[in-house]
Amino acid sequence: MNGPQVNPLVNLFPILLMVGIMYLLIIRPQKRREQEHTKMIESLKKHDEIVTMGGVYGTLVHVKDKTFVVRIDDNTKVEIDKSAVARVTKRASS
Repeated sequence: MNGPQVNPLVNLFPILLMVGIMYLLIIRPQKRREQEHTKMIESLKKHDEIVTMGGVYGTLVHVKDKTFVVRIDDNTKVEIDKSAVARVTKRASS
């Protein structure tokens, strides 16, 4: 005689619970940060002061489709990918 049969779904419950917790603690907040970063990049305009992912401070001089031209010193301009912007330090006054 065997004992009472256990529903196979009961065995999957811990795995489903772990996936749900991972979604709530890791995936969902990461997606929210990514959306906020994308929104921040789209709102950047000329004369905004930024910091790049590499820690370089500069001022936006020109906004292109996929890149920004950033002035990092009086006579020094570099072109960076839009995704390289980490944060905005000062917005240009309208």
